Amino acid sequence: MPITVKKIFSWLFLGFLIFFVAFRPDGAAQTVRGIGAVLMAIAQGLGDFLTSLTA
Repeated sequence: MPITVKKIFSWLFLGFLIFFVAFRPDGAAQTVRGIGAVLMAIAQGLGDFLTSLTA
């Protein structure tokens, strides 16, 4: 079974994620909050756009 670059990067990312959450839980929580805020801003902008199209 060949080891692909994608598989290697997936395992490295998973290892980094576990390390980040274990040793920097405040930083990990802040990162997740930031990503959530960006996603909410995108959803709000899309909703405003669609509302203005129908008005």
